[in-house]
Amino acid sequence: MIKVLRVSLLLTVMGLAWPFSAKASSNSNLSVEIDGFRNQKGQVCISLFASSQGFPNNRDRVIQRQCNKISESSVKVSFGNLKAGNYAVAVFHDENNDLKLNRNDLGMPTEGFGFSRNPEVTTSAPKFNDAAFLIAGPNTNIQIKLKYF
Repeated sequence: MIKVLRVSLLLTVMGLAWPFSAKASSNSNLSVEIDGFRNQKGQVCISLFASSQGFPNNRDRVIQRQCNKISESSVKVSFGNLKAGNYAVAVFHDENNDLKLNRNDLGMPTEGFGFSRNPEVTTSAPKFNDAAFLIAGPNTNIQIKLKYF
């Protein structure tokens, strides 16, 4: 143990010490592939969250958001310039282009929806931690399968 400390001290003094923690990229990219569309009407809207505050539907807490036309059975969306950390994605199939997830009288979604990590959804939306994933390198890829009730 003492020998290791001496070598470490010597290397530090000589300017040869390696950093003990790797610097995480602050320029990471996220690629999200969404599939399971029941039709190609409208658009798909994807919201990226960096914390539990506001997840999954508070637009004021979204760090990046995109809505893209659906032209194939799956859609790929990219987000760039992300810092390392935990994120979660919420997606919905905006079939009527009104920029909101429509619901019936009981509050159940009438349009498709999905979340990162594809958590089981029964009576309410998942918590941030159930959908969270780590971005730590230059490129992260996730897949989301839409659900319809």
